[in-house]
Amino acid sequence: MEYRQLDRTEFEDIASRILYEDNHIIILNKRVGEIVQGDKTGDEALSETLKAFIAVRDSKPGRVFVGVPHRLDRPVSGVSVFAKTSKALERLNAMFRNGEVRKTYWALCCNEPEAGATPEEDGFSLLENWLYRNEKQNKSYIEKEGQKDVKLARLKYRVIGHSDRYHLLEVELLTGRHHQIRCQLAGIGCCIKGDLKYGAPRSNPNGGICLMARSIRFGHPVRHEEIFVEAPVPEDWPPVNPIQG
Repeated sequence: MEYRQLDRTEFEDIASRILYEDNHIIILNKRVGEIVQGDKTGDEALSETLKAFIAVRDSKPGRVFVGVPHRLDRPVSGVSVFAKTSKALERLNAMFRNGEVRKTYWALCCNEPEAGATPEEDGFSLLENWLYRNEKQNKSYIEKEGQKDVKLARLKYRVIGHSDRYHLLEVELLTGRHHQIRCQLAGIGCCIKGDLKYGAPRSNPNGGICLMARSIRFGHPVRHEEIFVEAPVPEDWPPVNPIQG
């Protein structure tokens, strides 16, 4: 099978963004605007770009397998996991589905969180909402329990930094609902910088939002040792002073 030829710049760019790789998985630092898996836009997905990259780098004459167990929204950046074998994909799918993967996000927000979450002993606050996904609008809404087609969404967050205008939140995702972090944080008056869809006053120059998949921790799907991978903070984010202590 033939894959498209990447030019030197694109090849080196992909190579520079690999955060972890072995025979079974590859973890990439996704950029704002990239799609992980093909959609109705017809734009090339990262999964397809990775196939072309691996075919050239490893001189593979046949089909290259790249599966997608983990999806990030187009305007979100950071840690993105891909499977290089069908066995790894099957096991990773089950791990994500069963909550065996610890996903930590950073969100740069326009306001400090309002009341509405339950404090936890570990310094995080627990936030639970029932979300409804409007597919026509590609947007989620907080609704009351018991309404049709709602799903429980759970996350934990804490404030870890401030600047003159923004507040940095660390978020641990406990469920995987559509636009969950964006919708739930907006629900406590804490919209993400650049996220016009959920209440931010203005867009970011790159069209993305200041939400990133900061790190991921899970047991290797084949070798079973713990894997921890962290992505660097995007260079275009404004500087934030971390909270000490």
